[in-house]
Amino acid sequence: MTAGESSGTSGSVVRRILLGSQLRRLRESRGITREAAGYSIRASESKISRMELGRVSFKARDVEDLLTLYGVSDESERGALLSLVREANVAGWWHSFGDVLPGWFQTYIGLEGAASLIRFYEVQFVHGLLQTEAYAHAVVTRGMPGAPRAEIERRVALRLERQKVLVSENAPHLHAVLDEAALRRPYGDRAVMQGQLRHLIEISEHSNVTLQVMPFSFGGHAGESGAFTLLSFPESDLSDVVYLEQLTSALYLDKREEVAQYGRVLERLQADSPDPAESRDLLRGLLQLS
Repeated sequence: MTAGESSGTSGSVVRRILLGSQLRRLRESRGITREAAGYSIRASESKISRMELGRVSFKARDVEDLLTLYGVSDESERGALLSLVREANVAGWWHSFGDVLPGWFQTYIGLEGAASLIRFYEVQFVHGLLQTEAYAHAVVTRGMPGAPRAEIERRVALRLERQKVLVSENAPHLHAVLDEAALRRPYGDRAVMQGQLRHLIEISEHSNVTLQVMPFSFGGHAGESGAFTLLSFPESDLSDVVYLEQLTSALYLDKREEVAQYGRVLERLQADSPDPAESRDLLRGLLQLS
């Protein structure tokens, strides 16, 4: 997979969300209900809702019928939106991992690959984008006791494939805040943890990576609600998205006030954590202790 292929297929998720939001704005501007829109394309109200959220693929015929219903007759406007349909339906590289990839996580991978800025706070373990292969293997094995070895290897391979975004042609900036708990909790043996700490020290020197550690010594801090990821995109009409992972599903928040609240928490975590140079020193100290 080349960098260009990565950005193109990841971008298809963004195109789907953009197309859905534009269809929603057109529908609302005409005062048409989701139920009426669904009837026009022989679908349910919930199908229209999923389309407008960018959660499903689009059929050109359905979009054409909706545009007609919404009174969009200008050929250039219709053409632009229908070209989005083609771009939105490009299959992402992660589809080949469908056997080990839940549907709710596919959306996140697409958004992660299309983001220009990825910010997160992590407390349980090192974030997947920063894991070594050995550490990832230990995390997956711990989380899926009794799983076949082949399945574990596939999940680890998926995680390593995700990491290619950090060295792609249009690599995003990554700003990570890792709780010290994530660094002290052992996954794998001593050698695995040492390798993971060395990797964090090394990757923190990359120009597109800012890594900070929230130390135990600070005490209580702004990240009391737990781990989360905040994604920002180069497209001006695509709002930031907060990703909250759960055991069997995930939440995607894009309401301005909710995103702003998580943004403020991240800013406080970043302000209260040692700067990147001091955080590297903390990592070196943990490496000596391990």
